[in-house]
Amino acid sequence: MSQKCHSLLWDRRGRQTAQLATLAYDFQRAHVIPEHFHPEDQLIFASSGVMTVRTKQGIWVVPPLRAVWIPAKTPHSVAILGPVSMRTLYFAPKLVHAEAEKCFVMNVSALLRELILHACKFPKLRREEPVQRRIIEMIADQLEAVHSIPLQLPQPTDRRAMRVAHALLSEPGRQRTLAALCEDCGASKRTIERLFLAETRMTFSQWRQQLRLLHAMQLLASGEKVTGAAMDAGYSSPSAFIAMFRRQLGQTPRRYFAQ
Repeated sequence: MSQKCHSLLWDRRGRQTAQLATLAYDFQRAHVIPEHFHPEDQLIFASSGVMTVRTKQGIWVVPPLRAVWIPAKTPHSVAILGPVSMRTLYFAPKLVHAEAEKCFVMNVSALLRELILHACKFPKLRREEPVQRRIIEMIADQLEAVHSIPLQLPQPTDRRAMRVAHALLSEPGRQRTLAALCEDCGASKRTIERLFLAETRMTFSQWRQQLRLLHAMQLLASGEKVTGAAMDAGYSSPSAFIAMFRRQLGQTPRRYFAQ
């Protein structure tokens, strides 16, 4: 059951005390933040390290210098993979008009990065303070201009498709055919293919490829070499993985993480 967190922007009497609140955490090793939700919209930024955010709707991988937007009241958990510097901003409702109705991962520009880090020097920011008002407005403007990047894995809801998804999630690199997976889930191959397309808007093959991409990205962000990440994710060769990575994200893994 999700735990509701206390508001950082309203006091116990229901009076708003700020428009933006911040928290900064540095994790030195792997850690899991159990499922919870906030009354505010939330931006989680990985200034270093990699995180995985899970909701009932899907999985979002947040590599270094990327961020994930989490709408208010969305139950989610966060898996910290190795050392991570997490910076989190909490926004009053309707302060940001980005793709606010769903989670999404975004690239963080150099300007937005500096704004996030600077904002985290203040526990709370209020429009009544001129300097703080300008910081709030600049962050809001930057967030309204961002676009989502394909680092999410939507989850099916049908119990049979969920069994297939869980089997793949437990061993992303294992070479099992869909027919073999269907033997354990109580549904035909055609049924599973139909369910994945209807519930995730991806074909089964696309979903599996996305799972392997995200798994490899987690490994790369944690320091694994390209060859090791490709093999562990089930690719036949590093070149096949690099070609797929470039198709999905527009550049090679080395250049992507060098940014």
